[in-house]
Amino acid sequence: MRHTTVIATLVLLFVPAAMTAQESPKPSGDNVRVNVYRYKQFVGKGLRPSIYCDDKDVARLQSGRYVVLALTPGTHALRSNDKQSQIQLDLKAGQEYYIRLDIATGFWKGHGRLTMVLPEQGAGEVKQMKPVDAGMIKDKEFLAADFEPTK
Repeated sequence: MRHTTVIATLVLLFVPAAMTAQESPKPSGDNVRVNVYRYKQFVGKGLRPSIYCDDKDVARLQSGRYVVLALTPGTHALRSNDKQSQIQLDLKAGQEYYIRLDIATGFWKGHGRLTMVLPEQGAGEVKQMKPVDAGMIKDKEFLAADFEPTK
């Protein structure tokens, strides 16, 4: 009887702490930078497609803007409004990734579609963009520590 009480007490003490650590990954210094950007174009300028990481709404992307995400190394799924164009990434520590959001035409309105871009191309294109507006950020936990949205 006494062993059961001790085991039950230990389980109650350690299980909730372990569950919360797994449920909400905290940013750390070894996170991987993922740059998501959108060309500045007149077509679809009024649209602001969402960016989802692991089915969590992270941000909405305006025309000619970018956002920098800090994700833990490992497998992540990124997509926009078009669920058919999901990108499954196996992120490696120390690398930087670039993803372009394009507007694909739809029956009633356009939707966002993600495309992987080579780092050499993406780095040059992101330099021409402005950061996304602060009001477009949906989940600040995904943002890179040094990323400053426009106010």
